[in-house]
Amino acid sequence: MVSNGTRRPPLVADRRASAPRPQAGNGSGGGSGGGSRGGSGGGGRRPPRKRQPKRSGNPIVRFVGGFFRLVFRIVWGVTWRVSLLAMLVMAAATFYFYTTLPGSVTELLDGRARGSVTMSDADGTVFAWRGESFGGSTMAGDVSEHLRHAVVASEDRRFYWHFGVSPRGIAGAIASNIASGRGAFRGAGGSTITQQVAKLLCLGREFDPDVWQNEAAYEADCREGTIWRKIQELPYAFALELHYSKDEILSIYLNRAFLGASSRGFEAASERYFGISAREVNPQQAAMLAGLLPAPSYYAPTRNLQRAQERAAVVLGLMREQGYLSEAEYQQARANPATLHEAADSTTGGYFADWVMQSGPAYLTRETTEDVMIQTTLDQRIQRAAEEAVRQVFADRVREGSEAEAAVVIMSADGAVRGMVGGRHYVTGGFNRATQAQRQTGSAFKPFVYALAMEDGYQPFDLVEDSPLTINVPGSGPWTPRNYSNNFLGYMTLAEALARSQNIPAVRISEAMGRERVRQAANAFGLHSELAEGPSLALGSSEATLLDMTAAFAGILNGGSSVRPYGFTSLSLAGERTPLMTIGSGIGERVISAEAAERLVWMMTQVIDAPYGTGRRARLPDGRQAAGKTGTTTSARDAWFVGFTADYVVGVWMGNDDNAPLTGVSGGGLPAEIWREVMVRVHEGTPLHPLPMIVPSQPNTDLQPPTTRGAPGSTQGGGDSLGDAVMGILNGLLGGR
Repeated sequence: MVSNGTRRPPLVADRRASAPRPQAGNGSGGGSGGGSRGGSGGGGRRPPRKRQPKRSGNPIVRFVGGFFRLVFRIVWGVTWRVSLLAMLVMAAATFYFYTTLPGSVTELLDGRARGSVTMSDADGTVFAWRGESFGGSTMAGDVSEHLRHAVVASEDRRFYWHFGVSPRGIAGAIASNIASGRGAFRGAGGSTITQQVAKLLCLGREFDPDVWQNEAAYEADCREGTIWRKIQELPYAFALELHYSKDEILSIYLNRAFLGASSRGFEAASERYFGISAREVNPQQAAMLAGLLPAPSYYAPTRNLQRAQERAAVVLGLMREQGYLSEAEYQQARANPATLHEAADSTTGGYFADWVMQSGPAYLTRETTEDVMIQTTLDQRIQRAAEEAVRQVFADRVREGSEAEAAVVIMSADGAVRGMVGGRHYVTGGFNRATQAQRQTGSAFKPFVYALAMEDGYQPFDLVEDSPLTINVPGSGPWTPRNYSNNFLGYMTLAEALARSQNIPAVRISEAMGRERVRQAANAFGLHSELAEGPSLALGSSEATLLDMTAAFAGILNGGSSVRPYGFTSLSLAGERTPLMTIGSGIGERVISAEAAERLVWMMTQVIDAPYGTGRRARLPDGRQAAGKTGTTTSARDAWFVGFTADYVVGVWMGNDDNAPLTGVSGGGLPAEIWREVMVRVHEGTPLHPLPMIVPSQPNTDLQPPTTRGAPGSTQGGGDSLGDAVMGILNGLLGGR
């Protein structure tokens, strides 16, 4: 078929191109371009227009939304920058602390600024601790597994999984504090064991006496619980985790933690409370030790055993919950709670231990930086006897509510102190009335006056006159002594004058011997306090401690040699076999001859044995020989009885701490009864030993006391010269002098 030229060509799809944007001012859309397909420009396809978000018509809403978007951008910008800066600071601090940590963990196990003192009795049994005792460095792998489990279960159950800090623990502690009505950061801290180690190490700061007044102030600063301190602990904890293994960190904790009763570390605490090593503790003992960590003084079993056991039961429950104990082990431990060993549960010898600490060299006792072992002279059987005697007499013979106090010292003739009671109730570091109280001695001083007479050759049956006496004291005027009974008995033997404790004969003898010589003799026997210079010296107007008085009487028993009381026989460093110091005896220089001492010992037996003796209540059963002397000061402010058997010297003092007069008490009363009760208990089961004494022959009753010249410095008294009055000393020689 032939085309006629009018047929349209076949339709072919055009290649579409992006339509050009209409030019500004060209409303026709390119209608003048005849080559464009689709006819005139007005008939071309327009490109789709982009949809604009629908704006709110409320300008306030738009403003608020815009403001919050701006704040969010600012906060976010500040937050990520601050967080980044904090992370960099934390990393730098962690690196710094990491570089300060020692390479070996053993250098961090014992950080005490002071050492400890462990005291054992004469038989070698430990009975007292002073300072912060430390049982020696112990690694976590060496202690009982029950102890490791108890510590982790109660203090940080996720210890082996975290990296030094437990966010979950901190959050839980904050919630617990708020629920308890406390501040968010007051109370439970949520600290991990690693954080607690950081605190124990005081962030690496060592004790400096120029910065802290004492070690207590240093530790208080280290335990500070402010938010800033807790922030500082974080990088230190991270550094510890990077530097040491978990067991090494736990080892620091086990050695550094304070566990009450002056125990630093679990080894020391285990020995202190249970008498065994931390390697040997069972589950209930381990739970009690771990239970001390939150509040060592409060939960200390030496303070309240029941409270410590209740706390231990809580720890046992945690150990069971966390799989460290089976149900059977848990029930067994609950049914048999931990108890203290005998030495830990007793304050026996507390006053004695305090005295040893004061009497020993300061650099090895009170100020020691080492761990020191002291072998003492204490006999715990004797110590208990003294404590029981005081308790019994006060319970049976002293009215309820009395504030009167008592002190007792027991020693051997060479000065070795075997027991000491410094008061009715012991308080650690409290006032020790046996060693610290300076009190007037009263008539207990008179044996030293008679000792000088015996040294000068006079005999117990020589005569002395008990009659009115007045002495003119230069600068003070006339002084007239009186007897306790306010009567005068005329001539009597020296032995009777001492047994009756008559004052005027003692003054006459002292004046005849010379006051200065009497003072020197008393000083030589060990009474070193400032002694009176007037004639009242003979009546015990000077002051002394009970310890010094007892030691002075020991000098009479041992044959006339001075005695220096001592409380330890050896002193050595822990772990060392060779002692740094030893003491074998306290006997010093001779003061009077053995013969004079033995005559005086017999005279002092009459204080107890004679029917007129002032110390009759001190008489011992079974015929055991004893000698002593009573003493009562003005208005009965002090009452004494000091005496001895062949085996022991015992001194007893009673009085009020405020120096108020005692009611109805004299040296021959309650002090003599306490002395007797102590001696009966101390000698229980021991054989009888005779006193070292010379029994004088009976005097010639027909002998009349001749008149003699007055002693130097004598004055008139009652119409007679002092020389006449002292006739029993200056004459009555029973054969001449």
